[in-house]
Amino acid sequence: MNQGRRSAWPYLFLTPAVVLFTLFLAVPIGYTFHLAMRRTKVSGLGLGKGARREVFVGFDNFSAALADAELWQGWLRVLGYGALVLVVMLGLALLFALLLDSARVRLARFSRIAIFLPYAVPGVAATLLWGFLYLPSLSPIRSVLDADLLGATTVTYSMANVAVWGGTGFNMLVLYTTLRAIPRDLYEAARLDGASELQIAVRVKIPILTPAIILTTVFSIIATVQVFTEPTTLRPLTNTISSTWSPLMKVYRDAFITGDLYSAAATSIVIAAVSLVLSFGFLRVVRNHAFGEG
Repeated sequence: MNQGRRSAWPYLFLTPAVVLFTLFLAVPIGYTFHLAMRRTKVSGLGLGKGARREVFVGFDNFSAALADAELWQGWLRVLGYGALVLVVMLGLALLFALLLDSARVRLARFSRIAIFLPYAVPGVAATLLWGFLYLPSLSPIRSVLDADLLGATTVTYSMANVAVWGGTGFNMLVLYTTLRAIPRDLYEAARLDGASELQIAVRVKIPILTPAIILTTVFSIIATVQVFTEPTTLRPLTNTISSTWSPLMKVYRDAFITGDLYSAAATSIVIAAVSLVLSFGFLRVVRNHAFGEG
């Protein structure tokens, strides 16, 4: 009897997590699939009781989503935006982490806070802040750059700047925390062998950081694919951002503007699938490169 009670304790502790997972993840996902396989059928003029009813259509909504030109145009824009954001943001995060971990760094605590602080600013507030700096009538930046920062050819770079400004600090903190966990003896041994600080960074620190770099890259890919705040917040300030600029913006338009919840549900599942493919594809490429697996 005592043995049975002891074996039940782990399940008791797991219960809150299982309940939360079921209510806030499993059930919403299941309901999304439920909506994605249905559509409203209109009879006659659509007036009167029973004129509009929900019918099962199988995978028709998924087929329509995959054939939607607007969705794929949004994907192309997001891929260009994501390539820019990932390279600059993760590159700066790695650079700052290495500099802060250097033996010769000054004002390390202030620098960490200053770099991380933009991440603490809510995304909407940060985008509005930058949006007003981009406006021709208010911007001190435009007079220096002599460019329309919200124009058709520059708006992607302007949005990428907001993402880089807000995301670099978080990724820097992840990498810096990993560096602080490395035994200092490794660095001392490298210095005794005559290695410079640059050689220590390239040959010791970066190889050890590889798992953390992969982790931050995966998280950044997922966040970039789901970009929504920046284009949606900047959209009222310019006419160069359409209501379907990103895939998630199209989901929002279909669900809450045109009222087509069924198409929006199918499109959201497609977005989730693409996120998984990109993330696991990146992990597979990294694994094959690192371990030589086919």
